Amino acid sequence: MTSTVPAPTTRTAQGSALQAVLLDMDGTLVDTEGFWWDVEVEVFAGLGHALDDSWRHVVVGGPMSRSAGFLIEATGADITLAELSVLLNDGFEDRITRALPLMPGAARLLAELAAYEIPTALVSASHRRIIDRVLTSLGPQHFSLTVAGDEVLRTKPHPDPYLFAAAGLGVDPARCAVVEDTATGVAAAHAAGCQVVAVPSVAGIEPGARCTVVPTLEGVDLAFLRGLMPLG
Repeated sequence: MTSTVPAPTTRTAQGSALQAVLLDMDGTLVDTEGFWWDVEVEVFAGLGHALDDSWRHVVVGGPMSRSAGFLIEATGADITLAELSVLLNDGFEDRITRALPLMPGAARLLAELAAYEIPTALVSASHRRIIDRVLTSLGPQHFSLTVAGDEVLRTKPHPDPYLFAAAGLGVDPARCAVVEDTATGVAAAHAAGCQVVAVPSVAGIEPGARCTVVPTLEGVDLAFLRGLMPLG
């Protein structure tokens, strides 16, 4: 992954209210939200069930336990949650092995955060095996910490993943900027007390207190993220 950023005038976050940037993965940094739905459709077709396209908005952005559980209940498929989770992870891993497109602006943003030595964490509802595979494309050197959905007791929309990331970086959640693409992720970041940038991928997100909505990451840079921080 290559990108060019201006030479920084300062190489630390010292003096800035912004202490860290916490980034979601699927649909935020990598264009994979559609991959998950395609895999779900294929897996359930193999089980003899067709998925209703309207369900896509129900399962997007959530933990696998929630999305897979919903689809089992909605279809009546004869499969356990554990069995389905294996099939979905296997199918998704096969997809990202063949192609893993980054979202517009993602490479440039990661390069800029690294250049200015901003503490950065990847916080995803995906399982560790998936995160580690995706990191080979994103570049593990861009993240001081990564948090997987199967490593916290409660994942998104609960605040636990973002609170865990902030604690791991030794920063105040209220001084963290979170970048998310789903309402589920935004809810988790809000519950943790973070400032949020929402870049909707599948379903729309309404702007609100501590939530700024942008169409793509292309306009999101360090100055933009610092500007989200409360004064004082």
